[in-house]
Amino acid sequence: MSAPYEVLLYYKYSRIADPEAYAAQHRALCQKLQLKGRILIAQEGINGTVSGLVADTAEYRRVLDADPLTSDIAWKIDPSEEHVFPKLSIKVREEVVTLDLGQDDFSPEDLTATHLKPDEWRQAMQEDNVVMIDARNDYEWEIGRFEGALLPAVPSFRDLPQWVRDHREQLEGKKILTYCTGGIRCEKFSGFLLNEGLSDVYQLDGGIVSYGKAESVKGEGFEGECYVFDERLSVPVNRTEGASIISHCAICDEPSIRYRNCGWKPCNAQFFCCERCEAESGRFCEPICKEAATTCSIAVTG
Repeated sequence: MSAPYEVLLYYKYSRIADPEAYAAQHRALCQKLQLKGRILIAQEGINGTVSGLVADTAEYRRVLDADPLTSDIAWKIDPSEEHVFPKLSIKVREEVVTLDLGQDDFSPEDLTATHLKPDEWRQAMQEDNVVMIDARNDYEWEIGRFEGALLPAVPSFRDLPQWVRDHREQLEGKKILTYCTGGIRCEKFSGFLLNEGLSDVYQLDGGIVSYGKAESVKGEGFEGECYVFDERLSVPVNRTEGASIISHCAICDEPSIRYRNCGWKPCNAQFFCCERCEAESGRFCEPICKEAATTCSIAVTG
């Protein structure tokens, strides 16, 4: 029996003349279809992930596919037993993914790197003189990444340009492969690399999510799971016998993919915590947080 809900992940770089008006119309559509999720809208396009009943997500896709502004979206679709978002959030921003280039900003419609399909990506990974860059935040690649990738220790996408400039010697003369969750960040990040004079640049078409769904590769070469921005927190990628868990519980060091936020509210750090340790010690990333929460009685529960 098929799952009653679907989770959609998508983006489209497209020039939206009036983002505020477009957002209002889009909100009305999502409310009519009872969709929940997170959608960002800017003059440069739309970036979203939503959940809803299958009939409603199908209608949502039909409407966007019929709109010249959003036609040709490469939808990523996951089945689900329920909503994976608590509410609907639609926000208007300066950028749909914030690289914060200021006057040097550009549209991926004008500049972006060559896309590699999953089988092409897997082949390129094994070539000589290749370097892979994970274009996600550090807490995302901690739970899963491609084997051998460079892992920028950055908490935000906007920090990547400086990281590139600080590590340029590792990139010069290399074939550069960039990847992210669904592809949208690499559309702009790869263009930034080209603007920086790094000419041999490629990106994973459809990101990690599409790579994991492709029957030609079955997620081979990806270790751990893929971080997602909904209540699931992560999804499996590697469907081969080489699948593994690479993250560990911060308390007992056993393999764990359970991300939790520290129960000491002023800390709220995201960390890995297995079920046993949470039950025995509470949801605290450090003993000092547990002590502080006990003293002040402002720990979170649930």
